[in-house]
Amino acid sequence: MAHRAPVTVDDGVWVVTAAIAGQAPSAHPDDQRRASALPERRAREFLAGRGLLRGLLATVCPTLADATIAADALGKPWLTGRPDIGISVSHSGCQVAAAVAPGRALGVDLQHPAASLTPGFARRLLHGHAARLDGLPPARAAEEVAWVWTAQEACAKASGEGIAGRPWEIDIPPGARCGQWRGYRWVSLRGRSATPLSCAFAPATMDDIRRRIR
Repeated sequence: MAHRAPVTVDDGVWVVTAAIAGQAPSAHPDDQRRASALPERRAREFLAGRGLLRGLLATVCPTLADATIAADALGKPWLTGRPDIGISVSHSGCQVAAAVAPGRALGVDLQHPAASLTPGFARRLLHGHAARLDGLPPARAAEEVAWVWTAQEACAKASGEGIAGRPWEIDIPPGARCGQWRGYRWVSLRGRSATPLSCAFAPATMDDIRRRIR
């Protein structure tokens, strides 16, 4: 089972998703080494994500498909020797997503909706927007909260802060498809992904565009 074709979110920003079970795991020696220290299920997710990311790199930045992927102290991945190439991976349930953006800080997040949704959790993420879920069927409300959370998480990943950046405090209105946060642009792939999926990225400069790898 092949992964879907990459989606162009913005000029020079690509996202791709796949089912973990159908994604060929990365065979890169460093990825294999890192996976060997993980529990079996986590190792399977990790190698599927790295395999999907390397496949996307092979499409948009071919010379970097075999680069070593490191992580900073907060877990944000980057290509050794090429920190200017934005990369990001997300797992949720049986799916994985990967994103690449040469010359830009980047974050991607994928989230299957929760089976149930508590009012307190909805308020924590939506704040003053939580009342907009009133009257929605429970499954639809949970899906909307998942869309909001992917946009919040994508922004926090793009900034490099992750959970430490308290993404639940980022103001994302329910139903929104795109927006701005601290200079980052975020886009929710509504209509292009059945599973809530969002990407956030820094704006491209002219120097970034000139350096972009084709």
